[in-house]
Amino acid sequence: MERRTDAVELLDGPLEDQAALVGNLRDLGRINRRLGGADLSFAAIEALAAHRNDLTLLDVGTGAADIPLALIARARQRGRRLRAVGIDSRPEVLAAAVRLQPRIATEDGMELQVGDGRSLRYPDRSFDVAHASLVLHHLDPPDAVTLLGEMRRVARLGVVINDLDRTRLGWIGAWLVGHLLTGNRLTRHDAPLSVRRAYRATEMATMLRSAGLIPVRTIRGAFRQRYAIAAVPSTPNRDDTDGPDPDPHGAGDP
Repeated sequence: MERRTDAVELLDGPLEDQAALVGNLRDLGRINRRLGGADLSFAAIEALAAHRNDLTLLDVGTGAADIPLALIARARQRGRRLRAVGIDSRPEVLAAAVRLQPRIATEDGMELQVGDGRSLRYPDRSFDVAHASLVLHHLDPPDAVTLLGEMRRVARLGVVINDLDRTRLGWIGAWLVGHLLTGNRLTRHDAPLSVRRAYRATEMATMLRSAGLIPVRTIRGAFRQRYAIAAVPSTPNRDDTDGPDPDPHGAGDP
């Protein structure tokens, strides 16, 4: 199935309908919980930072911030500490996220900021891990590589990308989710289109390498409709030396 580049998701257009946006973020949160999106991110982050009891995370394109919130809660259950900054380029999305989950504004270890992942304002090595979930498929390759390069720049340990895989089964599943489990017009339109615009894991790995990153682990979701890739800088980009080493032979690549 060829990647579709001639259509735009509604989430990337005008967002005046706040109620529809809140409903869409609620749907995405449910999908992340029920289909293991947060689990994929956790496993990929562990591949980079299992040795850390105190971790900082930049979540690019955070949306409802449901994944960083889940990661914070999971770390807390394990006696660890995770502090996350979630950024989104659309202030309307962050306002909808707070409307959906007011506790975000006061959650210990969680901070929301407006920001574009393609031009991050943070200094080099500001965070341990830079993470993006369901973001890269919104971008064409040049912008995607730019975003990945910025994520590499600000991350000490590495980068985690969590996204859809462009498969026919994934498209069928997204269509069913959009038409049977919700009446939200944004979700109905965007869910199957997101799969058509998504990158295969091998394509994502190629873009990661173009951005100066080496994939070290790829984890597949249920039914293989989604994946998470943990990647480290091809040139060491961190002060600490006890993290995972790049694999020159590509072990764990998609």
